[in-house]
Amino acid sequence: SSASTAITCFTRGLDLQKEIEDVLCPANCPLWQFYVFGDGVYASLSSVCGAAIHRGVITSAGGAVRVQTLPGQENYPAVNANGIQSQVLARWASSFSVTRTKNIALEAVGRSISTARPSTGKRPKKPLEKKAGNKDCKADIAFLIDGSYNIGQRRFNLQKNFVGKVAVMLGIGTEGPHVGVVQASEHPKIEFYLKNFTAAKDVLFAIKELGFRGGNSNTGKALKHTAQKFFSLENGARKGIPKIIVVFLDGWPSDDIEEAGIVAREFGVNVFIVSVAKPTTEELGMVQDIAFVDKAVCRNNGFFSYQMPTWFGTTKYVKPLVQKLCSHEQMLCSKTCYNSVNIGFLIDGSSSVGDSNFRLVLEFISNVAKAFEISDIGSKIATVQFTYEQRTEFGFTDYTTKEKVLSAIQNIRYMSGGTATGDAISFTTRSVFGPMKDGPNKNFLVVLTDGQSYDDVRGPAAAAQKAGITVFSVGVAWAPVDDLKDMASEPRESHTFFTREFTGLEQMVPDIIRGICKDFLDSKQ
Repeated sequence: SSASTAITCFTRGLDLQKEIEDVLCPANCPLWQFYVFGDGVYASLSSVCGAAIHRGVITSAGGAVRVQTLPGQENYPAVNANGIQSQVLARWASSFSVTRTKNIALEAVGRSISTARPSTGKRPKKPLEKKAGNKDCKADIAFLIDGSYNIGQRRFNLQKNFVGKVAVMLGIGTEGPHVGVVQASEHPKIEFYLKNFTAAKDVLFAIKELGFRGGNSNTGKALKHTAQKFFSLENGARKGIPKIIVVFLDGWPSDDIEEAGIVAREFGVNVFIVSVAKPTTEELGMVQDIAFVDKAVCRNNGFFSYQMPTWFGTTKYVKPLVQKLCSHEQMLCSKTCYNSVNIGFLIDGSSSVGDSNFRLVLEFISNVAKAFEISDIGSKIATVQFTYEQRTEFGFTDYTTKEKVLSAIQNIRYMSGGTATGDAISFTTRSVFGPMKDGPNKNFLVVLTDGQSYDDVRGPAAAAQKAGITVFSVGVAWAPVDDLKDMASEPRESHTFFTREFTGLEQMVPDIIRGICKDFLDSKQ
């Protein structure tokens, strides 16, 4: 049997090439982020690992799965199983099933882990491959090392050795991880940037050459400085790749680290803290804030904090840290399309829609909103209903949790009246998106209408796009395709959607989500 292919938590059925493929799912995928459609037979839009957990083939500890491609079908059902709620999908072009693999689990696990070690001379070394680095671990990493009097010269050298080992095991290369180093002491000093070296031996040499600075361990000051200054494009940060700061702390920080943690999260940086020699009971009185680790890390969920008892004998701690840094899907603080967009829905409430169809529109909006990570620092949702008048149902800052947004959508009351889409777009651009203009999120407007507008839509839509809003138009029944295209952003084909019946909205959900994510990524390139 051939070895399994290692995949990520988010690899979908349609991302696999072969008819039957043995894959290896990672451990600890976040269950709530899985998209799964169907039960037993899954739409190929579904996450493979999500489907495998849903089916009971593996647990959240990951493992080997055999994926078989199947033809498309209609009416994929929604079933709750093993902590995952699968979703309904009316039809999809292809499907897959998941089963346990035969006797290859151990071999595959062994093989996938051993890729981190140098090959034992079975293959001739390819100089090119080495330079590309470990492509499965794309990350831009700043090692924030402790250069304070706390650590002292001797332990500072041990720390450098440890950082060097981590850097080598990461598999640095042009297409793999890039690293830089910042030294925290009285004043932070950026020792080298991401762009300076892309080969492990050069990074190793640069780390060996670092001089000890001494002074107070102003870790908070250094963390804030690194989050704000280190990851600029001119200093070598790459777009769409997770930004990570690994903070090494001997003892405890001599300044406030909480505010620096907030700044890092706002900049989309994932902060890890590696603490060595935790404060003893006698020393705790000297620590400003005992919970300093929890307040600085990306999320206080145990994943982002790492402890080593001393700087001696640290080799066994290298690999587990590298595995964390390469767990792309666990980087919850990265800016992704799911946590960095504002989506405004402009809903036609005219009398031609009717009450039961209006509920289908609300269902559609809920299903799109569900895909996004809604929070005060994440994505935000707003809705406006229009006839000849406009009514803001809720603005971007009214609800900051997914539950509250979904319940607010269900509580929208149907207005009934005429159709003035142009006016409604102008109103939404001004009143709903206006206050968000200088925020960090990318702005999207989804216009849903079932008929001809009584006013001009082209001018207001152009003004919205000029204000930095990407417009998707979704037409139902009698909505003229010319109007829909006039409203949509370029390229118009991929921003215009149409269905004869309101029941057809449901199938558009994945396409709208994917369209938003594609535009988000394109804007970051």
